[in-house]
Amino acid sequence: MASRPAAGGGIRVEVGPDRFARWCDGFAERHGGLVGGALVVVDDASGGGEAVELAAADGAVATCSVPFPPLGGADGAGIVDAVPAAIPAAELIERLVAHALAERIVGVLLVRRGGYAVGVFQGARLVESKVGSRHVQGRTKAGGWSQQRFARRREGQAREAYGAAADTAARILLPHSARLDALVVGGDTGAISALRTDPRLKPLWPKVRAPFLNVGDPRLAELQKAPDGFRAVRIRLVEQS
Repeated sequence: MASRPAAGGGIRVEVGPDRFARWCDGFAERHGGLVGGALVVVDDASGGGEAVELAAADGAVATCSVPFPPLGGADGAGIVDAVPAAIPAAELIERLVAHALAERIVGVLLVRRGGYAVGVFQGARLVESKVGSRHVQGRTKAGGWSQQRFARRREGQAREAYGAAADTAARILLPHSARLDALVVGGDTGAISALRTDPRLKPLWPKVRAPFLNVGDPRLAELQKAPDGFRAVRIRLVEQS
């Protein structure tokens, strides 16, 4: 389980939904037990979200982002307005595990210059997909007129590549748009922005949810691994020094 520094202190880790309960057990054991839990509002790439905040006896805090918020309670409703003290940590963990493991229909759109991968997942199973590539010329060190000619050619190739990606997204994703629980995008932010100008894809963008998937070349292997990213619980862990 890889970790990386978190903005504002602490570290960030990603834990699969099937391992999250065990991670919480280990967190409690390492830090003297859990003394509280709360459901809090956090910022994410889609403009807002939720997290389960777990406080340990030694002052350590684990803020566990909820994938595809809101977190459902026993009746399936969001519980963000509930009084934190009324929600035991064990219950929050149990709810988050069940929520993260729920089988959703999720579209995935990965785009970079020259490559794209589009798929529809039911739970972690890829049920429909298309991967493609178009040649986009690399940058040149030539100057003057030659540089301008290469830049125009490169821009034209990029437009064709984005057009092919948009065509595929329309063909694969639009027939599922009414039943998609979410759309997860990734690759290059500029490429995704370029596809947002295509009017055919307008029904899809309101369904975009975090996380943005940082992938290299959008090949089939990257698409198949997408559930590892969009189903994971992202945790910011802050420990007392």
